[in-house]
Amino acid sequence: MDLAPLFISLKTALLATVITFFFGLYGARYVMKLERYQGIIDGIFTLPLVLPPTVVGFFLLIILGKNSLVGKFLLQFDFSIVFSWEATVVASTVVAFPLMYRTARGAFEQIDHNLISAARTLGMSEEKIFWRIILPLSWSGVAAGTVLAFARALGEFGATIMLAGNIPGKTQTMATAIYSAVQAGDRETAYVWAGVIIIISFVIMILMNYWSNAQKKVNTAGWVK
Repeated sequence: MDLAPLFISLKTALLATVITFFFGLYGARYVMKLERYQGIIDGIFTLPLVLPPTVVGFFLLIILGKNSLVGKFLLQFDFSIVFSWEATVVASTVVAFPLMYRTARGAFEQIDHNLISAARTLGMSEEKIFWRIILPLSWSGVAAGTVLAFARALGEFGATIMLAGNIPGKTQTMATAIYSAVQAGDRETAYVWAGVIIIISFVIMILMNYWSNAQKKVNTAGWVK
């Protein structure tokens, strides 16, 4: 059995999660600072979460296709995102981003703002406040968002097949491999890939819950002391 879909999916999901992690954190931080148009920007950032993945993929195809401004620019360097492995990363990142963004923003909003104000009065820069106070205090929520983003990127189908296609050994992920197997009447292969996705996602969620409970025990012990 060809294991290429497994490696492509893991590689895509890992890179998409790293990108989503930083963009999600800074996106949440940026929106929280806004005094105007916060609702509009928040809606734009969250939109891929509520739109059908195929619609997201369709718009990505318009934005990054060969006839778009971005596509024409990249063609000058003999590179095209469409139907490439990079397209699987772009699609997974866009679809997973809202989960990271919304979870991180929710975690940031739970922080006592008096701590942030106190840090500012002590002369700490906004960057230091973010990395040394905000992020550590909201790490449980941020970690949960990271796990959700990874799981979403791992199982992404609609946007991926629209932008990257379903090329075996190149852009075929486990999700698109399931689609191909079902189309070919090969249910055994479809069951295998579906089982692999379920097992990976389940193990990740179990580890996340275990880590979260461990953190709660550490925090409780700290408060008791």
